[in-house]
Amino acid sequence: MRYIDDKVVMKRMTKRITFNKVWKVFFLLATTFALVTLAILLYRIVTQGIDYLTFDFLKNYASRFADKAGIKAALIGSLWLMGVVAPVSIILGVGTAIYLEEYAKKNKLNDFIRMNISNLAGVPSIVFGLLGLTIFVRMLGLGKSVLAAGLTMSLLILPVIIVAAQEAIRAVPSEQREASYGMGATKWQTIVRVVLPAAIPGILTGSILALSRAIGETAPLVVLGIPVILQFLPNGLLSQFTALPMQIYDWAKRPQEAFQYVAAAGILVLMSVLLLMNSIAIFIRNKFQKRY
Repeated sequence: MRYIDDKVVMKRMTKRITFNKVWKVFFLLATTFALVTLAILLYRIVTQGIDYLTFDFLKNYASRFADKAGIKAALIGSLWLMGVVAPVSIILGVGTAIYLEEYAKKNKLNDFIRMNISNLAGVPSIVFGLLGLTIFVRMLGLGKSVLAAGLTMSLLILPVIIVAAQEAIRAVPSEQREASYGMGATKWQTIVRVVLPAAIPGILTGSILALSRAIGETAPLVVLGIPVILQFLPNGLLSQFTALPMQIYDWAKRPQEAFQYVAAAGILVLMSVLLLMNSIAIFIRNKFQKRY
């Protein structure tokens, strides 16, 4: 029997421990660099925009004068946009995920569909803007409306929601389904009363991340030709509108220094909306996690 050489073992273990410490330091430095960069960015935005973030800024419309510029039309327009994007994308996304995971057969065609849905999640947003311009603006004649932009943004985030919902549904233990079937429940009753409630935390997490991306995207809106300056609020789904990213983009590209501070104030408003959306999602997710 061959005996283990303690010296060789200690030499290899020392090498492995040293290797582990080096990578641990590397990962710590990478995390620190990211956090410091984020802190500097937040500090710069807050210090530049906090003085312009007033009640008048929230209630005024856009203006060519920095001290009179406001974000009312853009803020309300973004809320209208999310009012279209959220129900369309979540209903279609979760419905597609339920079909693919619970009803679709395991064959090459469905595997091909799943693979392409995952690939669509990485397509640049400007491509979806061109698609929305061709289909919704020109073919369907919706124009530069809330509905056209909302449907375009829904296409943009739909693959992300589908993939997230699939993973959440797939993570539900099969024992829960079998117990429901054993009690005499149908497949649809099992999905509604067992699978979906257990998968809601994961579905909400993916959905809120996707909606956060949609509310901050500028490229598709630029392609659709959404205006940056409006002096009225949208009064329907077919009404013209502007959005927070478009308004911030317009202010940031202006040469006057004062508009850079106004753009920073707009970014603070956009971040506040995102934090509110995430807070609501976290609250709902935690509520369902306690029940299931």
